[in-house]
Amino acid sequence: MLVKTYGCAIVGVNAVTVTVEVNVAPGASFNMVGLPDNAVKESSQRIATAFEVSGFKVPGSRILVNLAPADLRKEGTAYDLTIAVGILGAIGELNADELSNYVIMGELGLDGSLRPVKGVLPIAIEARRRGCKGIIVPAANAREAAIVNNLEVYAADTLRQVAGFFNGTETIEPTVFDTRAEFARSLNSYEFDFADVKGQKDVKRCLEIAAAGGHNAIMIGPPGSGKTMLAKRLPGILPPLTLSESLETTQIHSVAGLMRKEDSLIAVRPFRAPHHTISDVALVGGGSNPKPGEISLAHNGVLFLDELPEFKRPVLEVLRQPMEERRVTISRAKFTIEYPASFMLVAAMNPCPCGYYNHPTVDCTCPAGAVKRYLNKVSGPLMDRIDIHIEVTPVPVSQLNKEEKAESSAVIRERVLAARTIQTERFKNTVGVHCNAQMGSKLTRQFCALTDECRTIMEQAMNRLGLSARAYDRILKVSRTIADLEAALDINPDHLREAITYRSLDRDSWGQ
Repeated sequence: MLVKTYGCAIVGVNAVTVTVEVNVAPGASFNMVGLPDNAVKESSQRIATAFEVSGFKVPGSRILVNLAPADLRKEGTAYDLTIAVGILGAIGELNADELSNYVIMGELGLDGSLRPVKGVLPIAIEARRRGCKGIIVPAANAREAAIVNNLEVYAADTLRQVAGFFNGTETIEPTVFDTRAEFARSLNSYEFDFADVKGQKDVKRCLEIAAAGGHNAIMIGPPGSGKTMLAKRLPGILPPLTLSESLETTQIHSVAGLMRKEDSLIAVRPFRAPHHTISDVALVGGGSNPKPGEISLAHNGVLFLDELPEFKRPVLEVLRQPMEERRVTISRAKFTIEYPASFMLVAAMNPCPCGYYNHPTVDCTCPAGAVKRYLNKVSGPLMDRIDIHIEVTPVPVSQLNKEEKAESSAVIRERVLAARTIQTERFKNTVGVHCNAQMGSKLTRQFCALTDECRTIMEQAMNRLGLSARAYDRILKVSRTIADLEAALDINPDHLREAITYRSLDRDSWGQ
């Protein structure tokens, strides 16, 4: 008897329907075709044991399982339940009439229990697109799948429960989830607040500008000056995620297998801080079983690279194209996958190997030329792509002892939101551009026009600092953001001068 069940394969951050065809005929063998990997092939052992423990008859027949489309590689353990239900339908242990109306995914334990799988959100989206009545997933994945509207989500704990559902002997209530209510509840649940930061007024100003325009930034300062602490508070002043951005971010984390049982929707901007020993594949994504890298997990949020010069040079260089295109393409001989990667890059570094160059009270012990060599570990093209360079100095003890609270993240965010509202109106007719940092050369010339006085200031700065053409554009964009924070129609000389001061790490002006 031939029975068809339906699952999904993850391709990039999307899902593709996989038809699992099970045919049972006289004989005694188990064969699986359709490009299954080892984890999929091993499902036969898990299924056989789960059948015995669950009280189902283990078929002594010739079983052929075909995973279609046959030219798409199937990976992981999520097909266990799909295949098991197909076999049960083929041998008459459950009613197969309704199988075509459901997408079924889950990993089987040897005791017949269901374990969570990756990528349930895009699988649920694909099930709704196909017009399925519902989706059956392990209970640990139910909240994640229930984000998708107009799709019944059934959370099962065991294989026997799934069989009983199709036979009509078990009742499973659909998991109900109010996406908008959950999104609104979690929208402002930030752990860190700028109110806890003593001093560092100038650095906070720089981070406010970075948040207002979506600009990449780098903080340079001695150990213990608060660079990491400040970076962790940046997501709290960024504009809240929209529901669309939240779903997109959740989908990426779902594919990466980072969603916990209690998680449903990622409602705050992600903050990713990989260690400097990370590989280039782990950073941008890919691998033998492709999955999103750190830059995609930081999509719609912040990617923080602490101790930037300690990252391997090839790892940093792979960032250059994704920073410009806001997506990363993984190309292999047999497939090409694209992951979104629209993130704010925030980096931190010591000013020299010993960490105390330009320190107000501690002498630098580095030999001559060491500061320049240390900075040269970060390539010029990558540094050009960082709009704002921030010098961070240690906070004096007198400020640390003050009891008064600093300005809160909520207050700063209001100013950031006001500037972003101006930019939203400015770019309302431009596809793919939402903030000043995303402007191309044409838009930069259109919206960052300079007066004669401003052009003179820029010319002097270019000659004195030895800036590149890309750095020239970065200064214009930051100037535009500073003007937006003041609700100014045009860029004035003060805006431009402030933006120029945020290029302190350019080669001709640092480490001399």
